[in-house]
Amino acid sequence: MNDATNWKISKWPFLLGDVLLLGFAYFIVWKSPHPIAKWEIIACFASAATGTLVGVVPFILDYRAMGKVIEISALGSIADKIQNLEKLAAQIASATNEWTNAQSLAEKTGAGAKEIADKMAAEVREFSGFMQKMNDSEKATLRLEVEKLRRGEAEWLQVLVRILDHVFALHAAAVRSGDAKFADPITNFQNACRGTARRIGLTPFTAAPDEPFNPERHQVAGGKEKPPEGAVVAETTGVGYTFQGKLLRPALVCLREGNSSAAKPVEEPAAAETSAPENTEDQLSLGSPD
Repeated sequence: MNDATNWKISKWPFLLGDVLLLGFAYFIVWKSPHPIAKWEIIACFASAATGTLVGVVPFILDYRAMGKVIEISALGSIADKIQNLEKLAAQIASATNEWTNAQSLAEKTGAGAKEIADKMAAEVREFSGFMQKMNDSEKATLRLEVEKLRRGEAEWLQVLVRILDHVFALHAAAVRSGDAKFADPITNFQNACRGTARRIGLTPFTAAPDEPFNPERHQVAGGKEKPPEGAVVAETTGVGYTFQGKLLRPALVCLREGNSSAAKPVEEPAAAETSAPENTEDQLSLGSPD
């Protein structure tokens, strides 16, 4: 904005003219003979009025010039504001274009992200299916291996039980012979075999003479009827076995005379096949030695 003081008009020429005109009027009054004539009065008033007008003119012109300056300054300010508005409109238009571009890029990015997410979901489903197939295959393989191991375990347990049964029969025959020199080595041999079997969890057990009959651990050799209450064991004819704490086969026993379903002692284990309760996971079915 321009400074309004730079537009002021010099007043001293007008003031000088005003002073001269007023001096001229005074001169007329001073030099004219009295009473003053009519034309002299008119000239005096005209000179004074003209001087007054001349003295006022610079202030009027100054006021008008100042108004013009203010008007021009206001127009300049308005022009500046209009230019600022144009710049602001240009910035708004630029921002609108950038926002449109950003929105377009965001839509493209969102579409790309959705496509990537769909691909990842499809790959995850495929991978899950593959892992499920692998898991099912591994489970089937492990199940087959477990079944093979159980069959192998049943086979070697059956072989080991038969061996221990034959050792027990040999020991029983040696004891009945009455020869201590022959029976003692056989007893030591049987104890060594049983100690080896205990290391893998197979524990042989027998019923002591006069031990109360226990249907959960004992079985009457050759007897099909249930023994009476209070029955006692006379002799063990077949060794019982537990495998890892679970009953594999009950011991074959003969009961004392005077009890129903009693049988005479035999020299070797009974030929009848006996088996423990079947359990596909924890127990094996084994028979007594021939």
